[in-house]
Amino acid sequence: MERGFKPNPKNSRRAFSFVDLLMIMAALAGITFLVLPVIARRHARSSKISCTNNLKQVGLAYRQWAIDNGDKFPMSVSVTNGGTMELAENGIVWLTFAVMSNELNTPKILFCPKETNPKRVIATTFAQFVAVGQTGAPFAGNTNVSYFVGLDADETRPDTILSGDDNFLVSGAEPKSGVLLLWTNSQVAWTKDRHVNQGNLALADGSVLGLTTPMLKKTLVKTGAATNRLAMP
Repeated sequence: MERGFKPNPKNSRRAFSFVDLLMIMAALAGITFLVLPVIARRHARSSKISCTNNLKQVGLAYRQWAIDNGDKFPMSVSVTNGGTMELAENGIVWLTFAVMSNELNTPKILFCPKETNPKRVIATTFAQFVAVGQTGAPFAGNTNVSYFVGLDADETRPDTILSGDDNFLVSGAEPKSGVLLLWTNSQVAWTKDRHVNQGNLALADGSVLGLTTPMLKKTLVKTGAATNRLAMP
């Protein structure tokens, strides 16, 4: 009489169960939960670094322009003498950067990588028109700019504000295009959508500061001006 076949437990394969699937899915979800914030922080940090580099190039362009114009920035030189004083004081920001087009080389650096305003468009050329058959956007207005112009910036006063991110909240509201007046006691803060409650400022000495809201307020005081005038795009 033949003996009944008995499977060897060591050679048998356990079926892949629904419980196993749930355990794997839970493990993957846990890994995703841990990894995604790290990736997001790295992306935010990378974008902030790119914005800082943009403003460093902007600051350098200002200083190069000033060398050829009596050590004055464009917003301190009248239009009749090749500057943009009257225009900037009326909130026409883009033309201040346009007169420095030779120093800036490309308008792309005037657009923050974390810009969230859907009405703004990155320009690819300082020309105000794009030839038929060519791609890209011309530099033709405030909508091509993410950075403000500091109307009171002065090379002889290194702590004055030259430019920077325009994502402010003043008394809880976002300022409109035009000239923004900030006093030392103004209720000013950064919005959270661009650099997560932080922002960058370029100073007249060419330095760029990454600032939290409390640091921003201290920087406004440090300029020594009772009123800081910023032309907002």
